[in-house]
Formats: sequence, C-alpha cells, structure tokens
Amino acid sequence: MEKTKVIVGLGSCGIAAGAQKIYFKIESLMQTDKLDFELKKTSCIGMCFREPLVEIIDKNGSYLYGNVDEKRITEILEKHIKKNEPINEYVVSTKLFDTEDNKFFDAQVKIALRHCGMIDPESIEEYESQQGYAAIKKIAEEKISYEAIIQSILDSGLRGRGGGGFSTGMKWRFARNNKSDEKYIICNADEGDPGAFMDRSLLEGDPHAVLEGMIIGAYAIGATDGVIYCRAEYPLAIKRLNIAIEQAQQKGYLGKNIVGIEGFNFDIHIKEGAGAFVCGEETALIASVEGERGMPRKRPPFPAESGLWRKPTNINNVETFANIPWIICNGPAAYSKYGTEKSKGTKVFALAGKINHSGLVEVPMGISIRDIIFKLGGGIPNGKKFKAVQLGGPSGGCIPEFLADTIVDYDSVNATGAIMGSGGMVVMDETTCMVDIAKFFLNFTQEESCGKCTFCRIGTKRMLEILNRITEGKGEDSDIAKLEELAIQIKDNSLCGLGQTAPNPVLTTLKYFRDEYEAHIFAKKCPAKACKPLLTYEIIEEKCTGCTICAVKCPVKAITGERKQVHFINQETCIKCGDCFTRCKFEAISLQ
Repeated sequence: MEKTKVIVGLGSCGIAAGAQKIYFKIESLMQTDKLDFELKKTSCIGMCFREPLVEIIDKNGSYLYGNVDEKRITEILEKHIKKNEPINEYVVSTKLFDTEDNKFFDAQVKIALRHCGMIDPESIEEYESQQGYAAIKKIAEEKISYEAIIQSILDSGLRGRGGGGFSTGMKWRFARNNKSDEKYIICNADEGDPGAFMDRSLLEGDPHAVLEGMIIGAYAIGATDGVIYCRAEYPLAIKRLNIAIEQAQQKGYLGKNIVGIEGFNFDIHIKEGAGAFVCGEETALIASVEGERGMPRKRPPFPAESGLWRKPTNINNVETFANIPWIICNGPAAYSKYGTEKSKGTKVFALAGKINHSGLVEVPMGISIRDIIFKLGGGIPNGKKFKAVQLGGPSGGCIPEFLADTIVDYDSVNATGAIMGSGGMVVMDETTCMVDIAKFFLNFTQEESCGKCTFCRIGTKRMLEILNRITEGKGEDSDIAKLEELAIQIKDNSLCGLGQTAPNPVLTTLKYFRDEYEAHIFAKKCPAKACKPLLTYEIIEEKCTGCTICAVKCPVKAITGERKQVHFINQETCIKCGDCFTRCKFEAISLQ
C-alpha cells in the first residue's frame, strides 16, 4: 500500500499566507513524533481564499485542508495521521463528502491548469508521470509533420490567450511560411495586469507544460531558439523555470536532435524584464529582449516576418503554450468540444476584488460572467450587491450587473466594450465608485505609457486630470464631452494596443454609469460614497447622546458640543477623514 501523502501548496500566494512555515512545522513534527508519511510540495491550487492549503491523500481518498496555521496542522497530523480521524470541519474540498467549497471546482474544466496543484513543479518525473512530454514524443514516434501539427492547432480553434485572441494556428503558419535559417519563438510571461497572476501561477505550478508547448511550437515553425520573457518580480517562477530548463536539457527535451528527431535543435533562455506593461505588446517585448527600451514598433512588418533580430518570430503567452501539449495528445476535437462557435476551449481567470472566493479558475468558453462570479466565486461579501466587473486588465472595460449574463467568448465580451485580455476579472460591489475606478485604471495605463505616441502620452494625462478634478468635486459641465472626445482620439491614433485600449475603463463607465459622472459633476455627490472630497458628515440630533468621543478624537477639532448635549460638525473645518463615523457607537453620524 502506498504511503500517505501530505502535500503543501507552495505557490507565491500560499507562501505569502504562511505556507512555508507550515511546511517547516510538518517537517519538525515528522521528526519529533516519528510520523511515517511522504511530505511533498506543490504550487497554487487556485483556492487562494483558503490559503495556506494542505492536502492529505490516504487510503480513503483526498482531503484538502484550508486556512491551516501551525496550531491547526499540529491537530490535523495528530488526528488524521496518527489516529486516521480526518477533521471534517477543516476540510474545504474532498470527493468523499459535500463541502461548501466543493462547488469552486465543480464548474471548472482544467486543461491549461491540469497539473497545477497536482504535481511537484520542480520534478520532471512527476510531470512525465502525468502525460508530460508525451506530446513531443508522439510527434517523434509517429513522425507527425509540422503541417499536421499546425493543422491540429487550427482545428482545435485555439486563439491566443494573451488578449488579442488571434488564431494560434494561423500565427504559427505565418511564421512557418517565412523562409529563414534562423527563427525564434517567444513566450510572453510579462503581462502586467491582474491576469498576470495566472501567468505566474502557471509558471510556478507547471513550468514543463509551457516548455513543452514552446518545443512543439518551435518544431512546427522551424525555430532554432526560444526566449521566455518573464518579469523579474516573479522570482519563484524564474527559479522553477530554470530548474525545469536544466531538467529538460538533461533528459533530451532541449538541445540537439530533440527526442531523436534528427536536425531538431532547440534551446530556451530566460530574459528577465523590468515589469513594463507596454512589454505585453509583442514588438515592445522584442525591443526589450534586444536590449533596447521597451517601445512598440510600427507594423507591418509583423514579427512573423521580421521579429527578434529581424528574423521570423512567433510570440504566444504562457496560457496559450500550456494548452498545446494537451491538444496534441488528446486531439483537436477534444479541445474544440468546449466553448462556442468562434471561441473554443477553456479560459483561465484570476478572480479578485469584492468577491468571496478570490483565486484562479479555468472554465469552458461560453460560461456566463454571472456563473463565474456567483457559482465559482461565491458571490459578493457582506451581503453587498454586485455592481460591475472589470474584465481584461487595466485597459479592459467595466461590465455592469445587467450584462452579467454575457457569455465568456471573444466576440460577446468585445461587444460590451471590454476585452478578454489575459484573464483579469476584478469584481465590484455597490460601494465602488465607477468614476474612481476608471481613474484608478487610467492612472496605471498613463504611468505605463512608453511615451512614444503623443495621443497616448498626452491624451491619457489630460483624461486623468479631468477624472481627478471630477472626483475632487471640481468637475465642469463640459468634462464628459471632453473625456469622450479624448478617448476616441487616443483609441484611433495610438500605435500599440496599450494606447488603443487605455480609454476602455472610461468609455465603458461613461456608457453604463453616466449617472455617476453627472452626480459628481452637477450635484457634487458621489453615489457610492467613496470619493472623500464629495462626502458630508452630519450628526443626527435624535441619536446623539453627547458622549464626546467624536469630538475628542476629531483631528482638526471640527466637532463641538457639551457632554450629554447634541454635538455639531463645522463643515468648513471638517477634513472628511471619517473617523467620527467609524467611532460613533450610536450610529448618530450620517454620511451623505
């Protein structure tokens, strides 16, 4: 009988939550209590809202324990390992009985994330035991031609998961058709939006899947060298990639005559980027790899014709490459059975914001946004109302609640004014000010503008100035018209995707939440009560007991009144810090 396994989730999210301490604690208890089990590491399981996570697999099945601390793991080992008595109240997911969080996995279909949280990402043997490198071996053994590989990717319907949604097979064909003795294949792992959490988790949790996808892509297009462009802020991902590359070289999956294919020579190198959002655009990325400042270049020529070092180059993102081995092993029809007519397969999303179950999910294309938020994401915390979701990263758009039944596919999402992006999904509730959220995202894209285009460099700055003025209660009657005019000019005249999509948060919030802009500008009020300069704190006379707590704690002495007498707030002195509102025990202060 196999030994009981204790597996600790050691992705960046788990480590940040304290999982490394849990791992060390388990090691210590194994020695002091002489416990006999196999201690293993894995990466992000996706259930980030329950980190740290520890899975125990015994003769009865699998038990995933959540919110584990040092005290809890001591109790778990004492009862589950020593006495074979699982502590069901700590179990967040298992197939042995119902748990509240089981539904987090029920609607998921894991293809890109198939190994994440399942294997030790630093072990090539564990990857191989799960059909790892079987795809490239199949190509070698069955002598599958590059034309057949490209046709399989075309037939699968896989579109680039980095945001643009261009046909992956078509992209590969363009690169293949360009004749050159020197070609490159690049993995873009530097996208700087919330969806980049997905890229990082894939690289940390299943680096070999990305390598294998790149190897297959290199064979298909005839590439001689590969580059993974990864932001330096992902040290764990880079560490595990380096380990994976070395292991793959030792086993003959990288190097010369790969898996016995005569003349197929290919190696992969890592280029650490500085985390510039603009380097998510492929020509800016290429410039950075070449040692230049990351700035987009005019297209055409496209990278498939003239890319890295002016040679034919194919660029796909992390998630795209992770799908490739699965498609080759299981066939394009198995992949295309998921999704809609024009958007096949699955999509990974990073759920964040005002949502109960934050984390990483992979769902079939065609699922509704509402199902993702309420079935997988567990809905909105504290009984608040769902207001909107920002989809597609900082340059995505805000989709309102009444469009929550929009299905996840490229065309349907684009029709709302948002974009699929690389998978960021930020959920907002009724306390979110949509003018402020537009300002937040525009501030990011404005700071990340490379400055090459006047429209992007200057236009986003002027838009941000207007939004700052509106949220400070200084909005003018013409501001909405100015925002719309600037947004259209920036979209139409910017060189790259960053500038062309930067106005999306503003345009979509103007489209769906224009009343909030008007309230800020004309009534000088923030309906969500989130913009401090537009708030007014007033004391409710019939509720005030004269306890003096608010007056004593007011940092600018704006509150006056005798003990056991009704107090008053001087609106000219009040700095709107809200301290009185949070401290009052009698709910005697209203927020307007």
